[in-house]
Amino acid sequence: MKRNRIILLLLLISNVAKSQDGTTAFHFLRLPHSVHATALGGENISAIEDDLTLVFQNPALLSNVSDKTLSLGYTTYMEGSKVASAAFSRQFGERSAWAVTAQYVDYGNIIETSVDNTEVGEISAKDMAFSGIYNYNLSEYWSGGVTAKLIHSNYAEYSSFAVGVDLGINYFDYESDFSASFTLMNLGGQIKPFDDRYEKLPINMQLGFTKRLAHAPIRLSVTLNDLTHWESSYFNPNNKKVNFGDLLLNHLVFGVEILPGKNFYIAGGYNCKRAYELKVDGGSKWAGLSLGAGLQLKRVKLGVAYAKYHVASSSLVMNFSIAIP
Repeated sequence: MKRNRIILLLLLISNVAKSQDGTTAFHFLRLPHSVHATALGGENISAIEDDLTLVFQNPALLSNVSDKTLSLGYTTYMEGSKVASAAFSRQFGERSAWAVTAQYVDYGNIIETSVDNTEVGEISAKDMAFSGIYNYNLSEYWSGGVTAKLIHSNYAEYSSFAVGVDLGINYFDYESDFSASFTLMNLGGQIKPFDDRYEKLPINMQLGFTKRLAHAPIRLSVTLNDLTHWESSYFNPNNKKVNFGDLLLNHLVFGVEILPGKNFYIAGGYNCKRAYELKVDGGSKWAGLSLGAGLQLKRVKLGVAYAKYHVASSSLVMNFSIAIP
């Protein structure tokens, strides 16, 4: 009985809008679980908020989170799939904090067929990751963080284990309301491969900036994403000469927030790379755009964001967080 087509399908649905180079695994790690980051284009490492979900983007941002915060997240993805996350954080001394997180993707049951296309049953596909995060305030302006991950995927009888590390650093000037961050995400590799071939994790190097305007309730963000992949043939299928400006544009993510008060925000973003990929695959002219809003009370935070990660469906990301007394 041949299952090659089924396994290929399962591997394909685990990526995010084809944003990989074909030799890596565990692309579910790049799905954003943060409403705030999703609304700002899906990639943001420099937004300064009391928001635990932002540590999925940058572990250095844990320094801004209230003690004993619990966060839950849910994302609507492809039909029949479930995407969820959970996180809990604690302050540790005067200058440090720790957190634990979990990510889970269930693609639902998929019909299994034989080589002659006869239905013989159902198979399942799941991805999950469990992480521990440590953050330390290096000075009044600088903070650093590290995330250690245990990663597991199971597609029918195929399974794989991996370990990964995220590194992040953030600079924040409170007076000017300017933030800059640098991250290296998903360093590591497989301990147990799906078959005999070891695959890499989807390494991502990012540089991000966020600045609030001095005389308006507006905050702007720019993120340079996927800086380790500059010569992707996906963006140059005909081997045409590509100038640096075109290459740079494919790595830019723009975000803007309107902050009418301390307890509410509206945000929008544009992801240039995702827009290009989805349009190539037949997506609409709105591909790459994202929107979201959040209510941030003293202890409770709620948010919802819209984005499109696949031509087949749109996604809603929802977060609920509470600071436990």
